[in-house]
Amino acid sequence: QVQLVESGGGLVQAGGSLRLSCAFSGRAFSSYAMGWFRQAPEKEREFVAGIIWSGDRTSYADSVKGRFTISRDNAKNTVYLQMISLKPEDTAVYYCVADLVYPLNTRGIGMDSWGKGTLVTVSS
Repeated sequence: QVQLVESGGGLVQAGGSLRLSCAFSGRAFSSYAMGWFRQAPEKEREFVAGIIWSGDRTSYADSVKGRFTISRDNAKNTVYLQMISLKPEDTAVYYCVADLVYPLNTRGIGMDSWGKGTLVTVSS
C-alpha cells in the first residue's frame, strides 16, 4: 500500500517561494506517476501538476504554468513542487497523489493514493 507524506507548507508573502515535498513509500516509486492537487476553502479540488515515472514529462494547470515546477528524485522516493511568485489565490491545502497511469486524471478521479495534505497560505 502506497503512503504519501507531504511537507513544506507554510505562510509566505505574495511574491515569495516555497518548495513542497512528498515522501513516497510502500511500493516501487519509479513505477508511479506523481502529482499535486490543491483545494482552497469553499472551492473544488484543482489539478496543479503531474510528472511521469521517468520524470521527463510533466503537465501543469494553466494557473501555475511558469511559476510552479514539479520534479522527482527516484533515488529518494520523493516528488517536489517548487513554487515561485506565489499569489494569494495559491492559498490552499496541497495534496500529493500517486497513480500508475499518466497523464493523471485532472479531476483526481481514480487516483491510486492521496496524501493528507499540507497547507500553503499566501498573504497579500
